[in-house]
Amino acid sequence: MDGIRGIFAGLPGWVKWVAIPLLVLFVFGGVITSILSTLIGFVFKLLLLAALVGGLVFLVKKFTGGGTKSSSGDW
Repeated sequence: MDGIRGIFAGLPGWVKWVAIPLLVLFVFGGVITSILSTLIGFVFKLLLLAALVGGLVFLVKKFTGGGTKSSSGDW
C-alpha cells in the first residue's frame, strides 16, 4: 500500500479528487449502473410483493368475515 500512496502523494489535488474518480466512473460506469438498476428493481419488486400480499390478506379477511368482530378496537 505504501507504493500506491507514494504514487498519489506527488499528484495535485485535482487529479486525486476529480480526474481519477471521473476515470473510474468512465471505465466502470456501466457496471455501477447495472448493479444499481438491478438493486432498485429488486427493492421495487419486494415492495410490490409486500403490498400485494397485504392487499390479498385484507380482501380475504374482509370477505370471509375475518373471525370475530369486536367493538373494542382490537386488531
